[in-house]
Amino acid sequence: GDSPCSLHLPLNRLQELKKLAREGYWAVSRALRAQVYHQLTQQVSCRLVTPDALVYRDVVSRLFGKTSVSTYPLPEFIEGCSMPTYCLNLEGITALKKILICVGNLFPDITYSPILPSLVALLLHYSEDEAQCFENISRLIASNAPHTSYIDQSFLAHQASCMTFGDLANKHCPAAHKLIASTSENVFEVYSEWLSWLFHDLPFNYAIRVFDVYLLEGQKVLYRIALALLKQYRLSVTSAELEGTDIKADLQAFVQNIAEHVTVDKLLERAFGIRLFSRKEIWLLQMANRKALMERGITMVQSSNACPLSHRQSFHLAIDMQNFSSSIVTAQEMRIIWSWIPERFSLSPPLLIICPSGQVCGAFLSSDWSERKKSGATSGFFGTGECFVFTVRPEMERYEWVFIKKPELAKAVPTSSNHLTVPTPQRKGRLSPFLAIRHFLLPSKTASMFMSGSREGIIIGGGGGQALSLDSDLLWGRTEHCETFDNPPLCQENFKVQLLEVWGFQNV
Repeated sequence: GDSPCSLHLPLNRLQELKKLAREGYWAVSRALRAQVYHQLTQQVSCRLVTPDALVYRDVVSRLFGKTSVSTYPLPEFIEGCSMPTYCLNLEGITALKKILICVGNLFPDITYSPILPSLVALLLHYSEDEAQCFENISRLIASNAPHTSYIDQSFLAHQASCMTFGDLANKHCPAAHKLIASTSENVFEVYSEWLSWLFHDLPFNYAIRVFDVYLLEGQKVLYRIALALLKQYRLSVTSAELEGTDIKADLQAFVQNIAEHVTVDKLLERAFGIRLFSRKEIWLLQMANRKALMERGITMVQSSNACPLSHRQSFHLAIDMQNFSSSIVTAQEMRIIWSWIPERFSLSPPLLIICPSGQVCGAFLSSDWSERKKSGATSGFFGTGECFVFTVRPEMERYEWVFIKKPELAKAVPTSSNHLTVPTPQRKGRLSPFLAIRHFLLPSKTASMFMSGSREGIIIGGGGGQALSLDSDLLWGRTEHCETFDNPPLCQENFKVQLLEVWGFQNV
């Protein structure tokens, strides 16, 4: 039956609403969930002129007055994409198609949005009629809240979201990420499925609980739940089991049968237990990924008969296992190292820059060495929190910025306009820095010493020691524990360089 509280939702008290949604309170009855969905979407901040139910009825009569819906083409923004119906009957499927056609008619700026059919199908189950469903989905499309998005509406935005999920999986699911990178030829192709997991593969009773929290909290919760699915998948498989397996298909089957592994309540509990970046930091990362795609000229669907919700485009370049050549690492080892690098850098193939006599440097540096000259003090530290050091043998291990593993040590700081902004690049090719020191209030400057260079040599990682330092001849080096990466010595503390390779990013 209906809950007596259904008319008294605390819409002005967001934290209470979040708690109710996360605990599945809306599932008490269909009528309650329907009322909640309508009230929540009416609270969404959106553009001044947003189509409503009356507009929908007018457009429907104009478009379908004498024409059967079945003869009317579906909008191009879902061309080639699957259309989950979530148990809708024939009348419901017809309504779904009508709503999508009207969305295409009234929102001509939407050029690519494979997630829309699933969202409309879910909303239809909890709407008074198709006109109300159209009005509510229109408000999500037209949302203009800062740093919050509900629905990606272009190929560029969709691909940037896929890259952002890859970056978050890299940070928050290192065990699963390493497993996938070691067994899949292209880890980016696996991660491009993340939205499909949630709104295509999850059973209805899981997907609708995801939708409950998504309505309140936006796209950030989708990242959370997809990461929780990835963590759960890692618990269910071993490296030996995945040998020769199609990881994409295996993950899809796992999500489809998720009820065999974890309840929806436990899945959401684990999702909200992940210490994710703030909404503003995620937005900053998305903007950096978006800019990287634009600089590569990747802004539109590259194939008219393939849907990148289920097929990642080939511009993400994995390591070419057949043609890769290194004196230090195998192609398989390089593939794992390459997977640790932020996605926007992986838009370029690796290019061997230096290979004289020397040893593995064991670091990824997110900033150009020329950046050191900006401050005027060439011996000062610079760089961003995307830098890391690593070992390859005897065990492959990555050591990231200490504040990634222990975010409670730092907090993001707003600018004077009360939001983090993406700096405008001063020249083409300079990407907006993500996790730059200036965005954080740090208790200790010694824990943010990423890279430094002078005539005497180079240093990577500082504070209480140096993770990796090389002299000006690149002949002698030293490695110690440092506060920035909280790493052990990467090899014997004092060493002579036997072999050195420097890999960079080739513009294509």
